[in-house]
Amino acid sequence: MDDEVMTVLAGVLEALWRIEAEWPDKPCSLAKLSKQVQRPMSVLRRQLTMLEEAGLLSMALDDGGITGTVALSAAGRQLAADIFR
Repeated sequence: MDDEVMTVLAGVLEALWRIEAEWPDKPCSLAKLSKQVQRPMSVLRRQLTMLEEAGLLSMALDDGGITGTVALSAAGRQLAADIFR
């Protein structure tokens, strides 16, 4: 992966980490994360898929795959804490 892609993915991780820190008991919706990172849903979903395949987060999509929630995995939470603290 090139540096630009890594920077974009790190931005998604940081936004999700901050959302989870602010609302620890509430799942993060894809719509909320999309607004935070200012990316269209289609682009965000591709980025989230890459992070999910790397074991850094999990997505739970509702019927039709249009809406859903996303959460950092333990590995993703640790990586984000190491990078963004």
